[in-house]
Amino acid sequence: MFRLSNLIASVTAGKPERSLDGAIAIWNFTNRCNLACRHCYSYADPNQEDFLSTDFILAQIPRLKAGGIKFVIFSGGEPLIRKDIFQIAEAMRNEGIVTYLSTNGLYITPKNVDRIIETFNYIGISIDGIEAVHDDFRGLPGAYRKSLDAIALIQKHGGNAGIRFTLTKETEESFYPIFDLAEQIGVDKIYISHLVYSGRGLENLKIDITPEARREYVNFMIDKAFAYHEAGRGIDIVTGNMEMDAVLFLRRFAERYPQLKEEMARRLKNWGGNSAGRKLVNIDWMGRVKPDPFFPEYIGDMTQKPFDALWLDEENNLLKRLREHPRRLGGKCADCGVVDICNGGSRSRAWAMSGNLWAEDPSCYLTEDERAGVDN
Repeated sequence: MFRLSNLIASVTAGKPERSLDGAIAIWNFTNRCNLACRHCYSYADPNQEDFLSTDFILAQIPRLKAGGIKFVIFSGGEPLIRKDIFQIAEAMRNEGIVTYLSTNGLYITPKNVDRIIETFNYIGISIDGIEAVHDDFRGLPGAYRKSLDAIALIQKHGGNAGIRFTLTKETEESFYPIFDLAEQIGVDKIYISHLVYSGRGLENLKIDITPEARREYVNFMIDKAFAYHEAGRGIDIVTGNMEMDAVLFLRRFAERYPQLKEEMARRLKNWGGNSAGRKLVNIDWMGRVKPDPFFPEYIGDMTQKPFDALWLDEENNLLKRLREHPRRLGGKCADCGVVDICNGGSRSRAWAMSGNLWAEDPSCYLTEDERAGVDN
């Protein structure tokens, strides 16, 4: 996760940098969902039964805390399908764990909206296109309007909700309009998620955008982040799953604020780029633990071994390799001058296209000059 707006605001104002002393867990609490989204990495099934019991999940919360988990993103499937989701979130908050909700918004109603706002520190609602594009991508006519109604309901009750948008060939026609929508309805965050490949093979490339289009869109996001900052608009732009965005951002920031270039570079290196297995972990609906939601290998199974024992295992070779910074990678990452910023990008994409976890990220769009360093 790369927070463009927050970095611009904090560095230009001379505020101390924010650092995460611990890790973020994305927990897929259920594999059930009321939609059939084409990009879903969990292959959610509305008829699936929940695997982990309430008691088991509650017993794991102290183990998450012992493992250094500071934030938990509630995901699925659709997490609001679980009737115990508020009980789980409240138990985490009682342990000092910050809770975020990632939802399609269709189960947000006047009856539960206040409790959702009180329970979750942040609510992200998926909007993957304007009207017809979203409904087609999500597999349900009317889903777009229902998700917008959920955002409006949250705002009416004094809460804030952000838009989550996944960038693919099927949704890219809505990329620019999604910013117009965000400005129109007054959300506080736009999260643009680049596609991460699931599974092996060239099928992944059929739904991904071109490197040329990606550069255009990333530059637009950077322009918007600067424009919102300079206009004093409180819309936070965040990108996900494409840590190379930070390299392009640094070059653009240096043009605008040359006197602050070194400080921004220092913060980006401290941020460390791709954090799978380092500051990010995924727990799937069966309790299996992975470095990120798309990863092809598991660290272990919480039903067999406590979370903290898995996550803090210093003998786990996969974790040891992922926690190197910068990582030792092949291809164009091997001699890249900015790998300490992006950390090589997604290992899941590398595996999907090459079968090698330590190959270059095939979605890297940086030029040879850009890979040589910010001064080139």
